[in-house]
Amino acid sequence: MAFSREDVQEGPKTFTVTRWMPLFMISGLTFAVLLPCYLLFTKFWPLGMLPIAWLAYDWNTHSQGCRRSAWVRNWTLWKYLRNYFPVKLVKTHDLSSNHNYIIASHPHGIFSYGTFINFATEATGFAKIFPSITPSVGTLEGFFWMPILRDFVMSLGTCPVSDSSLKYMLTQKGLGNAVVIVVGGAAEVLLTRPGETVLFLKQRKGFVKLALKTGAHIVPSYSFGENDIHQYVNFPEGTWMGFFQKIFQNTCKTFLGTSFRGFCGQGLTRGSWGFLPLSRPITTVVGEPLPIPKIENPDMKTVDKYHTLYINALHKLFERYKVECGFPENQELTII
Repeated sequence: MAFSREDVQEGPKTFTVTRWMPLFMISGLTFAVLLPCYLLFTKFWPLGMLPIAWLAYDWNTHSQGCRRSAWVRNWTLWKYLRNYFPVKLVKTHDLSSNHNYIIASHPHGIFSYGTFINFATEATGFAKIFPSITPSVGTLEGFFWMPILRDFVMSLGTCPVSDSSLKYMLTQKGLGNAVVIVVGGAAEVLLTRPGETVLFLKQRKGFVKLALKTGAHIVPSYSFGENDIHQYVNFPEGTWMGFFQKIFQNTCKTFLGTSFRGFCGQGLTRGSWGFLPLSRPITTVVGEPLPIPKIENPDMKTVDKYHTLYINALHKLFERYKVECGFPENQELTII
């Protein structure tokens, strides 16, 4: 494998993306879980007990506002990751510090790069663009069960995407907070295809109910280009590969709470094959807040009403910015 001058110049950005997703997750899980377990069976077993003891002592922190670090969120590493695609954050309206918000982020894609880079780091300058708002990205609860890894994840300002944790963030931390939810979740991963804009949203009403219970305004957000950074592989049903793919997907859903798509992209050099995402732009547009009244026990009719209003606002945002973000005029947003 020969490296060109361009490959060498792009090296820091390529290295960053290899260290994040998915290799970061694999190495992070290995370090956080296997290393302490290994140490328990050696003469260094007290060292193996330390992260486990800390986990037990600090168990509730992740569900009560986490422990964010401005230093970690401002690492230069994230700027390299931003520039790899590149990723851009676009503000359409101010967010007042007199309210709390639920930023509903679409689409999920495979790894939600747009959501992570824009809201879990300062690579695109969220704090400067929305100076009075503190974002917290909701992610899988399982990340917070792992020693060491959980502290890093919390330092980015993330929290479990559970009703109790999100409600705490919106009611117990004052005003000016925004929880970011990738609404489509695991089901939307399986809908990801280059050039297509399909969202799993019709049955996703929990975020609207949460907004009504807390009085948080809902903000639509769409990452144009998120679905275009990988090629995807689906093995046909009735084949051996299709059989094993189904088993693996069900296993991931059961134990990790997420779905899996076969995917590929580029390698370490330009034009090569591999599993890194393609270097294609992602533009995350944050729309106008949708005011939501506070209703302690909203009925389904009220939930459906504001869910419909939200879908209309999301359609409006998509239509307004799709051409500016490189999509064709006839591109339509499909919601299932």
